[in-house]
Amino acid sequence: MVTEATTRWVGRAVRRLEDPRFLRGQARYVDDIVLPQMAYLAVVRSAAAHAQVRRVDVRAAAAGPAVLTVVVGTDLAGSISPVPPNAVEGAQVAPVPHPVLAQDRVRYVGEPVAAVLAETRAAAEDAASLIDIEYDPLPAITDPLQARSAAALHGAAPQNVLLRWVRSSGDVQGAFASASRIVAQRFHIPRLAAAPIEPRGAVASYDPGTDRLTVWCSAQDPHRPLAQLSRALSRPDDRIRVIVPDVGGAFGSKGAVPVEVILAAWLAMRVGRPVKWVEDRRDNLAASYQGRGLDAEIEIALDAGGTIRALRARLTADLGAYLFPSTAVVPVTTAMLLTGTYAIPAAAVELVGVATNKVPTGPYRGAGRPEAAYLLERVVELAAHEVGIDPVALRRRNLVSADQFPYRTPLGFTYDSGNYARALERACTLLDYDRWRRDQAAARQEGRLVGIGVAMYVERAGSAVWESAAVSVTPAGHAIVRIGSTPTGQGHVTTFSQIVVDALGIEFDAVTIEQGDSAIVPRGVGTFGSRSITIGGSALLTALEQIKVKAGLIAAHLLEAGGQDVVWTEGQFHVRGAPQRGVTLAEVAAAAYQPSRLPRGMALGLEAHGVFQLPGPVFPFGTYAAVVEVDPLTGEVTVHKLVAVDDAGRIVNPLLAEGQVIGAAAQGFGQACLEEVVYGEDGQLLTTTFADYALARAPQVPTLTATFLETLSPLNPLGAKGIGEAGSIATPSALANAVLDALAPLGIRHMDFPLTPRRIWDAIETATPGRVARA
Repeated sequence: MVTEATTRWVGRAVRRLEDPRFLRGQARYVDDIVLPQMAYLAVVRSAAAHAQVRRVDVRAAAAGPAVLTVVVGTDLAGSISPVPPNAVEGAQVAPVPHPVLAQDRVRYVGEPVAAVLAETRAAAEDAASLIDIEYDPLPAITDPLQARSAAALHGAAPQNVLLRWVRSSGDVQGAFASASRIVAQRFHIPRLAAAPIEPRGAVASYDPGTDRLTVWCSAQDPHRPLAQLSRALSRPDDRIRVIVPDVGGAFGSKGAVPVEVILAAWLAMRVGRPVKWVEDRRDNLAASYQGRGLDAEIEIALDAGGTIRALRARLTADLGAYLFPSTAVVPVTTAMLLTGTYAIPAAAVELVGVATNKVPTGPYRGAGRPEAAYLLERVVELAAHEVGIDPVALRRRNLVSADQFPYRTPLGFTYDSGNYARALERACTLLDYDRWRRDQAAARQEGRLVGIGVAMYVERAGSAVWESAAVSVTPAGHAIVRIGSTPTGQGHVTTFSQIVVDALGIEFDAVTIEQGDSAIVPRGVGTFGSRSITIGGSALLTALEQIKVKAGLIAAHLLEAGGQDVVWTEGQFHVRGAPQRGVTLAEVAAAAYQPSRLPRGMALGLEAHGVFQLPGPVFPFGTYAAVVEVDPLTGEVTVHKLVAVDDAGRIVNPLLAEGQVIGAAAQGFGQACLEEVVYGEDGQLLTTTFADYALARAPQVPTLTATFLETLSPLNPLGAKGIGEAGSIATPSALANAVLDALAPLGIRHMDFPLTPRRIWDAIETATPGRVARA
């Protein structure tokens, strides 16, 4: 069979096919699931940051109306095992998993200590408030830079070190010894809350007749929760079914199964009734794992011409009280990306992740990439100012060139493809960089604080490098796709349908995409790390190609032609040179289920299962640029212009890709200007509601001009790289560089996130005492 079809839908801006159901209120989230005899779980959380638990008195709670049972940590002994942290290549990771319920000691405010199961949610919460816990307070560790000199929180983590990663390549010492200039800076990146619209939750139900545990879970995929539940409950995974219904956002925070879900599943089997647990917003802010949280010292060595010869970095990651499965992955990603888009020949990085009395950290949109981009782009910006070279010119002379790919970095990554200079030039053109530099000079003459910031990035995508997909074409010619990637708002139904429609030449309404159910998709990986199109889409394409091969053989048999004489064009098989002698895919599919119409020995049906495995990560990249103005009287920042140039390889749907960039950029704006999880010195969480934790609101988010370049990846058949993280990676860096460029005439060299009006005003007052009063 020869294919002559041309791509019709991949690369086109198709509106989301799934939207009508959501707009009509027909979506089904975890809290919409109601089962007969369902009970409700409420969790009692530690009010102490660090303490010995002297006594847990549950008598009053157990006697409450409609209470079914009350459990504490000792009740779980021998029944539940904590889920261990994942191993990370090249890193030492302490075996300090998060317990399901604390027993003799609590280590952060919000840690689960006890739980109540009752007939109603109100009854469970009322009873939970009656549990009396006596604590013997212990000193709390809140400053990660002091953690290694404090008493150890765990016997398995001496000096409170939970993670250690060290890597060095090239003549770092020689480069610094001979450097014309060394530029150094310390950075603090605060913790952030993912804050999805839908908090975490689950419904667990056990059928003793089939010995099957079914868990509906607000998660990013069914496969990781399935594996983690299997391990925690010591239960074969074929006796657990995980279903992910509609999900109201995740942003990385729903990748690991919450300990509360493990508890709900255990209770469902123990009491023989379905159990629902859905957290409220306070629980989500206090106990859902947080993102970011990093202190760093970065220095680069430059020669007289402004070429970067080496980089050194010391990173201290605030990992919190325990390790979730993927906690350690995030800071290692930061460490490995610290040379970014630049051809830096030598680098040495030391990463230490420490224990503190805070909720553990985990992946949050970007998951290590925003930290790396910020650290590097800020120090490159500082170098440009100190050397006296335009920041764009300094970047130009240090970029990895397009003819150097695949490019091996000194920290161990191999970039698959790229054209970093093209992305930089496109961003400067979109911003009108040279004109804004002229306008900036005029504005400074008027005393106005106008700043221009540029930030480049390269990120690792395609984590967990395999995925599966199955395609079945019905006798009517409809395609049913079952795929391991699970949507949490990305528009997978649309993008995967575009791939199917192109491959099979059928209409969109003849495609059904099924995801998120471990009984339907028995083996898969999931949605995280911008991997869905790159790996999931490639697995789908692999299955579709198998479908077409078998369909071509059936068509040849029906047309009484040789296989090489049959041509596939736009949904029809025909004999080469005789387009009138043809059969449609629907006709082939109908024959596929009739033994008498098949070639001898061919199995019935038109089905295929595809597994695609990347040989290594792919590396999207791009450049963001911003123009801002700072009001010296208030510290308010006005964003005049923000542009984004992203190269994610092949873009299946530009409309949805732009939506991903805009949404991620809004979160990046929040990181740069508003958001910060704050703990007091005693370990008490101070940002417990949205009145305390400042999420960006629609009027605050700047307008973004986004465009895409396409440098195809050679590592997958689509040439795709992924776009889900991009806006969150480079937006904070571009805005930080712009704000600090605006403040440069006042001698302000650096400020840490968030760049709030009060912090900027304080910095201006410190740099120019009495400025506001004089004004």
